[in-house]
Amino acid sequence: MKLINIQRVLEDWSPLSSAEDFDNVGLILGNPDDIIEKGLITLDTTEKVIDEAIDKDCNLIITFHPLMFKGYESLKSEEYVHKCIIKALKNNINIYAIHTNLDNNPRGVSYQISKKIGLRNIEVLIKKENKENLGMGIIGELRDKKTEKEFLKYLMSKMELSNLRHSNFTGKKIKKIAVLGGSGSFGIEEVLNKEIDCYVTADLKYHDFFKSNDKILLVDIGHYESEKYTKELILSYLNKKIPKFACTIAKTKTNPVNYF
Repeated sequence: MKLINIQRVLEDWSPLSSAEDFDNVGLILGNPDDIIEKGLITLDTTEKVIDEAIDKDCNLIITFHPLMFKGYESLKSEEYVHKCIIKALKNNINIYAIHTNLDNNPRGVSYQISKKIGLRNIEVLIKKENKENLGMGIIGELRDKKTEKEFLKYLMSKMELSNLRHSNFTGKKIKKIAVLGGSGSFGIEEVLNKEIDCYVTADLKYHDFFKSNDKILLVDIGHYESEKYTKELILSYLNKKIPKFACTIAKTKTNPVNYF
């Protein structure tokens, strides 16, 4: 199957025009006319992921996080990103990124989180300007109210977490929840302006937790942890749309954060 046909399927699902301006999505490396034998889906493209692609005879890597964002001007072999590009080129491996265009998909990254934790009556949290059905994050409701401690235990179980960080408890029951995969501090003001009990996201800084002002429970589950089910989402979509396309999820661990 030609790469251009796989691109069309992905871009019908999450158009490149839906991505944020800073992002670098679409075909990062390769030739749209290449015949793709097999695809490998990953959150991040590292040298080990490229080695896995080589071992599995995959000549396409579909990555969630782009290898590079806009602004790179040269290839320097001492930098890990450029080492990856050089290795991919030497081994005729195409690299395609689907990132904030999938974040902005109403059935994308945050929707996947909402499904994992069983949210109902969902809607987009931060709507993209002039695009009613596109945007970052999901708002939804639990079936039953939970205490804050009950909810955190429930969240850790459903998202398969070993730890998380949270703001001060408010003493309120948790029912209406906002979720946003990846770095979500920019959404705090939005959730504070809505009747939301808890905001689940990642990459919150020390001072971000003060912004809850005891009105809402802020929960940071980790960047990788909030997006780890995105690989399943991409694979499921491709299996549905191109069932004859051989594609698999990378086994390589790419989370750069470790806990002791």
